[in-house]
Amino acid sequence: MRALAVIGIASIALLAGAAGAESAPTAAAQHSIVVTGQGSVLTVPNRAQVSFGVSSNAKTASAALRANAAEMTKVIAAVKAQGIAAADIHTELVSLSPRYSSSGEEIVGYSASNSVGATVRSLDKVGALIDAAVDAGANQISGPNLVRTDASALYRQALRAAISNARAKAQTIAKASGLALRRITDVSESGGPPPTPERAKTDVAASTPIEAGTQLVEATVTVTFSVA
Repeated sequence: MRALAVIGIASIALLAGAAGAESAPTAAAQHSIVVTGQGSVLTVPNRAQVSFGVSSNAKTASAALRANAAEMTKVIAAVKAQGIAAADIHTELVSLSPRYSSSGEEIVGYSASNSVGATVRSLDKVGALIDAAVDAGANQISGPNLVRTDASALYRQALRAAISNARAKAQTIAKASGLALRRITDVSESGGPPPTPERAKTDVAASTPIEAGTQLVEATVTVTFSVA
């Protein structure tokens, strides 16, 4: 009986120790402050991306494709004549599809389309480039997408600002709670990469106006601080 009593006491002690071990991390986790920090950098775009397209119709598929190729060749030549290097011009899409009668039962012709994208390294050239492409036969325009060449560096700057913002918030909370802020124990990024660039107006006129405006590069972080 004494042996059984000793075993029973030992079992209770082990359970108590396990319960204490489980509760310790919970208590430690309570001695922390979790905050969200935001950071942003205001910048002016210095590069543009523009797409030019040509759509052509003909009775046969081959005729539509040939006509489209001839028109797009003129558009590409006009883009290059504006000082855009061949390395900054790329084909985005070539498509060919039938055109049907109003009843939808008979093929009455074919439509071919082609689009190319151009990277413009000087925003001063964008308006004239659009005008030249349209004059050469482009009947579809997309963009311009205005971007920064150093977008990654700007985003890292926004991340640093977000950490500073989180620390300021945590210090305010700790002081108001009578606690002492200590070190960062965990950080997670939730802001993601820089946002998709805004589009500028592309109404084609005698001289297409392009306004660079400004863009906001933003970052968000969630930071855990230990406190005492």
